[in-house]
Amino acid sequence: MSIHRLTVAATLLAATLAPAAHAQRPSTGALSGAIAARIAAVPGAEVAVSYRDLATGDSLDINAGTDFHAASTMKIPVMLEVLRSVEAGRLSLDQRILLVNRFHSIVDGSPYSLDAGDDSDSLVYTLIGQRVSVRELMERMIVRSSNLATNALVALVGADRANATAHALGAAHIRVLRGVEDIKAYDAGLNNTTTSADLAVLLEKIERREALGESSAQLMKEILLRQEFNDAIPAGLPAGTPVAHKTGSITATLHDAAIVYPPGRKPYVLVVLTRNIQEPDTARRLIADISRLTWNHATGSSSTVGSR
Repeated sequence: MSIHRLTVAATLLAATLAPAAHAQRPSTGALSGAIAARIAAVPGAEVAVSYRDLATGDSLDINAGTDFHAASTMKIPVMLEVLRSVEAGRLSLDQRILLVNRFHSIVDGSPYSLDAGDDSDSLVYTLIGQRVSVRELMERMIVRSSNLATNALVALVGADRANATAHALGAAHIRVLRGVEDIKAYDAGLNNTTTSADLAVLLEKIERREALGESSAQLMKEILLRQEFNDAIPAGLPAGTPVAHKTGSITATLHDAAIVYPPGRKPYVLVVLTRNIQEPDTARRLIADISRLTWNHATGSSSTVGSR
């Protein structure tokens, strides 16, 4: 066969195989449609999604600029500011601070305390009156989502600094005003807020080592990987998939913001924010299904994990 005929045959073969290869991972338009259909199956749900694939450059945004109550996802910018303060020499991870359960409302400065019964990590309250390291408070803030540890760190570094750090990193619309359970502030509408795009910016910069130095970024990733509440984004993934993430929840609101690590390739960022879903299990299943759909798109698989 002549070289010309070989070239033509190879070109035809490539053209024949190309659609099949492309079909293994649908377009982001197809992913967007699948996610939108799943969201529509939950009447009244308001959902924002941001997806950033660090391997392919794919991205997807649904309602990504819409403000949501941040709930415990605000602990991501707080953690960033703690670590940046350590890098700047303002703090040490081994520095021990006196743990108290007395904070001041941003409305009028009046004191308030947290209730161990409303905190996901009640064991921290046994340390009140003792000196606890910054490292331990930071780990408890993320791994067990301790509100008491969070407020102690916010009091240490300042909500305004955490807010400024997030903005400097490109999360322009996130708002970190205060610690948690400041009821007077909540009633006055003075809440920590975020968008899915803002959280995606922060997670991507953490993964790319653009938010912190190498050792601090690695420590933050390791702590996020140890998050114990894994019934949202991780629930839609094959068992054992590493996920560095932070959840957040208040009444009728549930979020998860994650860096997902498929084997043999760079990770992707997925942020899902939800509200107006009264049953937490319904919100968890929704987020897990969005996670599954995104995994299938990113990896070209047809996993049914997380589907309901």
